[in-house]
Amino acid sequence: MVKKVEIYSKSNCSYCVMAMNFFDSKNISYDVYSTDDPKIFDEMMKRNPYARTLPQIFIDDQLIGGYTDLIEKYTE
Repeated sequence: MVKKVEIYSKSNCSYCVMAMNFFDSKNISYDVYSTDDPKIFDEMMKRNPYARTLPQIFIDDQLIGGYTDLIEKYTE
């Protein structure tokens, strides 16, 4: 069972919206952190220094990756 979902996002990011829609469709709550704020961006880079795209999704403090990684891992 998923305990905590965190999504690092930015404005006008269609993949970010698709990730949120995925969790909404599964009735899974999540926290969104906007990387439009440089402090949040820096926090994300500390958690995943290899991040090059958004969203960056963490489930129970483990990096899942982006939207396509999420779909590959959690759809049948």
